[in-house]
Amino acid sequence: MRRKDKVRIGALLAAVLAVGLSSGLAEAARCGNNSGGFERWKRDFSKQAASNGVKKRGLSALAGTRYSTKTIRADRGQKSFKLSLNQFMAKRGANTIASRGKSLKRQNANLFNSLERRYGVPPGPLIAIWGMESGFGGFMGNSNILSSVATLAYDCRRSEFFTNHLYAALRLVDNGWLDPNASGAAHGEIGQTQFLPGNVLKYGVDGDGNGRVDLIRSRADALASTANFLRAHGWRPGAGYGPGQANFRALQAWNAAGVYQQAIAIIGVQIDGG
Repeated sequence: MRRKDKVRIGALLAAVLAVGLSSGLAEAARCGNNSGGFERWKRDFSKQAASNGVKKRGLSALAGTRYSTKTIRADRGQKSFKLSLNQFMAKRGANTIASRGKSLKRQNANLFNSLERRYGVPPGPLIAIWGMESGFGGFMGNSNILSSVATLAYDCRRSEFFTNHLYAALRLVDNGWLDPNASGAAHGEIGQTQFLPGNVLKYGVDGDGNGRVDLIRSRADALASTANFLRAHGWRPGAGYGPGQANFRALQAWNAAGVYQQAIAIIGVQIDGG
């Protein structure tokens, strides 16, 4: 190859690389670390959402979201997962969850028996998750779900991860499974066992047979969806779920924090044993 041709090709490659880099920078610039660019980002995202099949109801819900400083504070300050296992269990009221969980297991025996027959998951870990996540439906969060997820999709720290969940949330609004004004946890978790929106779409189950998935008002839907999630992540009927046992990996899929995983296993064993 002649030297002139090499120079020309080298220049062309440099130009292509420069365009790619500038495009990547432009893409990255859409996120932000404060409220300043949120409204502009929302307008841009709305166009992308429309082109990806989000309908009028979802787009209207997106337009009504607000930047949530409470969500950002929660995202930056998750200190409880840095505690020791004993400290974490004490902070979360593990003994109370186990004691009340045994009572709820007896009161809802038909529901838990049907879930175990269908999904292979015993009551213990389901009840432990239910208690740990929302105090058995007593407190499901006080943050607007859509605003929380939109804020995290805009925020640069984990934009890609929460962008997928924002799309899912808007589709849940479109199909009537999520009220735009619904409240949840600070990261946009939904319902009695705190599903992220994308997981509602993937694993949500109509546990009470009324034709819709409602993880906020229906304990049957919430618990069936949780069992479905665990089964989808490798749960083996009849196997143990403590650390080192076959089903512990499914609990690890539920939450990435080691102390949380161990706490669920310990509480679940106490409930199943009682």
